[in-house]
Amino acid sequence: MTHIKAGRLMDSATSQSLSLKLGNEGRTTNIVAAEGTPAAMPAANPCVCMAAREAGGVVLGKAAEKLFSLSGLFAVYKPKGPTSAGVLNLLKERLLAEAGVRTNGNKRNQVLKIGHGGTLDSAAEGVLVIGIGKGTKMLGSMLAGSKKYTAIGLLGKATDTLDATGKVTEEKPYDQITKGDLENVLQKFTGDIMQVPPLYSALKKDGERLSTLMKRGEAVEAKPARPVRVYSLSLQQFQPPLFTLDVECGGGFYVRSLVSDIGKELSTCATMQELTRTKHGPFTLEEHALHEDKWTIDEIAQSLEHCTSLLPGEPSHKKLKTEHPGETAVSCEDK
Repeated sequence: MTHIKAGRLMDSATSQSLSLKLGNEGRTTNIVAAEGTPAAMPAANPCVCMAAREAGGVVLGKAAEKLFSLSGLFAVYKPKGPTSAGVLNLLKERLLAEAGVRTNGNKRNQVLKIGHGGTLDSAAEGVLVIGIGKGTKMLGSMLAGSKKYTAIGLLGKATDTLDATGKVTEEKPYDQITKGDLENVLQKFTGDIMQVPPLYSALKKDGERLSTLMKRGEAVEAKPARPVRVYSLSLQQFQPPLFTLDVECGGGFYVRSLVSDIGKELSTCATMQELTRTKHGPFTLEEHALHEDKWTIDEIAQSLEHCTSLLPGEPSHKKLKTEHPGETAVSCEDK
């Protein structure tokens, strides 16, 4: 049985703070209720509720209790503009605000355990898989899983970022390229191939992202080519200089690099203009991705219930909608 010992308790007319320590893990969490609301703590665990009452605290409201019981995987829609981390932080803020919970400023001890399963570039849009509660432990498999994209490429121009956000570094003629030429080239980029990641990327050197080093003007060497997998690649539209591709690939694949490499193979250059992730694992943009107006506790609970059926075959995927009351985590950290 988990031994829970009540620690510091602060009470005032406008806010309440309760610090609890999990004796078997030595972790402490501080949870503060927003003004005019009860002190928020994950009290689905009966032991936690008892400790709070003994310490004179106030247990969770229904919304907060439901939030802290959520566990599993679901998907949201990431629009163009914000980073994937920015979308995740906004989602977390919305949920905590709805539940009437705010942190006490200790960033080492986050109140809500939540993370995403694969970065989308700021300029890209589409499916972003989210893990909450025990679902964060499943995000590693999502990173390695298959993804589908629709990409629009532009022939005749290259940029330093390999997409429309960068500076033009090269221009070449493209009038000689036919639809047949492009379709024939695509066959060379299907299956198990080697790919050089872009310099502007989340890959790291000495603990810092390559993109950060590039923006500071530091000299950065390209990472060596690495094996990636392309399950399918097809040309959907060709209206020079624009062309539209549908791509299904494995983890670690950069569509920006693909578009650039296609341009080189055609004896010209190319850069990616738009990118949409239409599917990540079993989660599709059309059916599963929650838009911002659906970022509520109830909507996410329903999505978790629906998405549980998408993840068959693994015992750890069972009963993902909610945790057992006796397993509710008090102290949680971001992954």
